[in-house]
Amino acid sequence: MKKTLFFLFLIFHTLTNQAQTEPSVNLEETGIWAGLYLKIRLNKTLGYYAEHHYRARNSVDNITSFVGRPRQVYNRFGLNIFVNDNFEIVVGPTLVFNFTPDPGNPNYETTTVEPRIWHQWLFKSPKIGRVKLIHQFRFEHRWKKSNEVGANYQYTNRYRYKLFSYIPLNKPVIEPKTFFFSPSVEIFMQSGHNIAYNPFEDFRTYNGFGYVINNSVTLFAGHMWTLGQKSTGYEYKTSHILRFNVFIGIDGRKTANRLPKINLGY
Repeated sequence: MKKTLFFLFLIFHTLTNQAQTEPSVNLEETGIWAGLYLKIRLNKTLGYYAEHHYRARNSVDNITSFVGRPRQVYNRFGLNIFVNDNFEIVVGPTLVFNFTPDPGNPNYETTTVEPRIWHQWLFKSPKIGRVKLIHQFRFEHRWKKSNEVGANYQYTNRYRYKLFSYIPLNKPVIEPKTFFFSPSVEIFMQSGHNIAYNPFEDFRTYNGFGYVINNSVTLFAGHMWTLGQKSTGYEYKTSHILRFNVFIGIDGRKTANRLPKINLGY
């Protein structure tokens, strides 16, 4: 009898675990991100790079509202190193301000600060017709914590690979007064002491249209869909984000040394 009960317990325990670990995917966020990208060419080899983002998310009680709560203020800075026309490196600090997920709830801090160090390698492939593929490898070393009161900082590493392209639509090349389409896909992996079941952090598709105003200013708007793994490892979350960006490229070299091309940033 004891053996029978033990055997039944094992079957029940196994079935329960299988039910609990069945993958589930839920829409958890919609939002609007506004970004300013700045790239300044100082000389043949060096430049300054910066990103500044304001990110809003849906209200607590309406997942499809896109706005209702501030999510992040995101500032990334870097020294741009131009190795050649098809390969460049950026390295520098990042400072992120994360806002409470539940405004007014005393169990959450209103804002937490998340410092990072990041570096990036950018490879540009030869053009195929109008299409030029760009490979972006980005690595981030993060000190972050939850907005829950009393939470401690955790150190994690993030590894990102992005494949994207700029495709001119109304002209054979990208120049002033050009409309273009830009598709991209990006995968995020992570590691750290507290990363046990969710090394796959995120997958993003980000597609949109841009317009080149002049040699220095480009406008871009698009839609981003994400799929991310939660800490359990078997639960996944998705989001829909509308993004609006301004790219500013400034060449500080003498006129004779400037490159006659549009700088779209990343």
